[in-house]
Amino acid sequence: MTTTLPDVTAAIAEQRRLAQQVRAVWDGPEPQVVVGVDMAGGLYGADVRAAAVALSWPSLEGLAVAIVEQPPTFPYVPGLLALREAPAVLAALQQLKLTPDLLMVDGQGIAHPRRCGIATYLGVTLNLPTIGVAKSRLVGIHAEPGPQVGDWTPLLDGAEVIGAVLRTRLRANPLYISVGHRVDLRTALRFVLAALRGYRLPEPTRQADRASKGKTAT
Repeated sequence: MTTTLPDVTAAIAEQRRLAQQVRAVWDGPEPQVVVGVDMAGGLYGADVRAAAVALSWPSLEGLAVAIVEQPPTFPYVPGLLALREAPAVLAALQQLKLTPDLLMVDGQGIAHPRRCGIATYLGVTLNLPTIGVAKSRLVGIHAEPGPQVGDWTPLLDGAEVIGAVLRTRLRANPLYISVGHRVDLRTALRFVLAALRGYRLPEPTRQADRASKGKTAT
């Protein structure tokens, strides 16, 4: 029995190609529909479970939820998770049957060794404004942000600012915010802060996180 190895070289080249297309500029009107995206599973032979939750902006009232569970089409390779998870996410977004004005993705945008985490992958592929809202750091160094909600410090890779380390709740670990596509970092921070409702995660990704784990909205 033969095993087909992933074409890692081609996958890395694809990430670099997409990273070159990123526009870190917000030039649209205020969004009306914001969609949070999160993924679960996908390890040890399990299916990838992707959730997309559409909320009105700025009220953050629920509009629609789509969940897709399917086998991964790319193996687990650190730094290439977007290629493993994106097909299920794209299918979930298609099931929503509405066009987001903004995506908030539980994952990295350009705060990635090749500047193409899943938020960038989705944003460039769909040509949508996209923000990476990650729970942990993948690359870069930073000072600890202050204790108050809204305090932040830059996430640096050498001299390059690749994101922001944002305090979103008192006595909680910060989040790692980065540009995905078609949004600048300051605007990304503004949207994330406006989407907080007393939890560590902004509502779009918090609701998507719960949906991806089979929990109901709260």
